[in-house]
Amino acid sequence: MSIPTDIDRCFASTYAEARQKFLAAADAAGLDVHSHPHPLVGRDGEALAMDVARAGPADAASLLIVSSACHGIEGYCGSGVQNALLADGAFARRAAESGVAVLYIHALNPWGFSFNRRTTHENVDLNRNWHDFSRPLPENPGYDELARFIVPDTWPPSAEAQAALTAYADRHGERALQTAISGGQYNHPQGIFYGGRNPTWSQQTLRHVLAEHATRCSRLGWIDLHTGLGPSGHGERIFACRNDAAALARARAWWGDAVTSIYDGSSSSSPLVGLMWSVADEACAQAEYTGIALEYGTVPLGEMLESLRGAQWLENHPELGDTPQRHEIERRMRAAFYTETPAWKQRIVEQGVEAAWQAVQGLATAPDR
Repeated sequence: MSIPTDIDRCFASTYAEARQKFLAAADAAGLDVHSHPHPLVGRDGEALAMDVARAGPADAASLLIVSSACHGIEGYCGSGVQNALLADGAFARRAAESGVAVLYIHALNPWGFSFNRRTTHENVDLNRNWHDFSRPLPENPGYDELARFIVPDTWPPSAEAQAALTAYADRHGERALQTAISGGQYNHPQGIFYGGRNPTWSQQTLRHVLAEHATRCSRLGWIDLHTGLGPSGHGERIFACRNDAAALARARAWWGDAVTSIYDGSSSSSPLVGLMWSVADEACAQAEYTGIALEYGTVPLGEMLESLRGAQWLENHPELGDTPQRHEIERRMRAAFYTETPAWKQRIVEQGVEAAWQAVQGLATAPDR
């Protein structure tokens, strides 16, 4: 395992810079990039795309996916990890020798990455958007009850709005409040953690990528890179499969006993609906699937949720214009999902590279090899 000596060069300060660095890193690694253009332009008028680079043959029996920016703004972290892996020649050799192809998907949600938003351009949380939309969508009565207080009419929130959230936690518990807010909701399109009423561009595009790259393997691993939950700099390895004991045992064999799960309450994440990884079982049903969300901590949970509430209020009030309040909300949003210090970046890369090496080892030692 090799970590770049100049960690900072793996990271970027804008989406456009991150994309340029990813394309350059893929080129330096001798990989072709297939770009899926987004229909809109970015915050600075730049082109947006979901960029895909593959190392390894199309018919490899084992495939590892490393993806970034499911929640756009979290791409600052994920892109840095991907660039570090692309620069790790020893990792590339180990994967090739093990018969493991590696698929890098840069910026699942490029619009959110560019605009420093967690959501897609449809204001949808991509990790709540995976449903059969011809069927009834999940209900979230807790969010319905609290919606006008979670994203209030005024910002900062009134004492009444804060008291309503506190009262809910007093009645049901802090964990229940977290679940009500973040678990996913489908009735409030101008709220947070909104799962949408239709498939997003990002969902449809990722399905195309998986159809091209992940329908011939017999073993599939996936590391999806996230930020925003847990202690600063710590990468929680959250089980990202259906509630299956054999899959959980594989995940812990690959990534260690510290792998947590939303199913048993051991994760810092609440139970969620509409999760992206569910597409692996659906679109890649031929493969034995094992995955994690690698969730890096930034700021305390309450601060993270307040940044999201403020950012959504700002989105709902475009008339605010270029004001100090806008800049402060945007600053807090970025800080909640990207800690721009050398020490944090170092820890992020070390844990991300380690997880990728462990995944290759797990895929390489599958029973039929």
